[in-house]
Amino acid sequence: MKTTLKNQARALRLSGLLQGLEVRLQEARGNDLAHDEFLELIFNDELNVRGQRQIERRTKAAGFREARTLEDFDFGFNPKINRRLVYDLAAGTFIDQGRDVLMVGPPGVGKSHLAQAIGYALIKAGRTVLYRSIFDVVTELGIEAENPVRHQKAMKAYLRCDLLIIDDMGIKVLPPKSSEHLFEIIMRRYELRSTLMTSKRPIEEWGKLLGEVPAATAILDRFLQHAEIIQITGKSYRLKNRAKQSK
Repeated sequence: MKTTLKNQARALRLSGLLQGLEVRLQEARGNDLAHDEFLELIFNDELNVRGQRQIERRTKAAGFREARTLEDFDFGFNPKINRRLVYDLAAGTFIDQGRDVLMVGPPGVGKSHLAQAIGYALIKAGRTVLYRSIFDVVTELGIEAENPVRHQKAMKAYLRCDLLIIDDMGIKVLPPKSSEHLFEIIMRRYELRSTLMTSKRPIEEWGKLLGEVPAATAILDRFLQHAEIIQITGKSYRLKNRAKQSK
């Protein structure tokens, strides 16, 4: 392959095309490909590489705690989990409809895994996702609350994504004013962007967690109006894995 051709590909920032160009040239010669067939192949190479890089960038920006996929989830361990519903959520229709999702269940049954796996599936489908624990949310917004400009900048990240995942609700009682920050997010995303939350405690106990029953009622009133509530029960995957490790 001529050096000039390589330099031209680099100048045009066609690194994906460049990576496989030598192989594609050999393929074209060996199979006597027409010009349009050859061009289609190398352009597809470039598009595939760009698409993969975009997925990597969006995955990094999402801030997932762990790399999780639906393929890695053991539905057979807890057969009561509605597999079809989970995959329907991963298809993203609920985002197009402006609906929300609440996963409720005891610790260890796979809520965080499923939430992150759904988020990753949506990223691969071209959506933008932001993952945060409830503690990340209230801590970040609490720190920035004293500075209106910085608060608005921090809030933008929570408002612009197609799907906001707020994990770990119910581990412990939240700091003072947490309800204000959570309410602002839910209110400003209401009917505009979708939010997926996981909770270890039933919604009847959110007033205790937030320290304010009226605020919890206002949050739930908006969040649950268009929400799919998924009860996740069963055995603990964490205990299962610990048992394996101890053998």
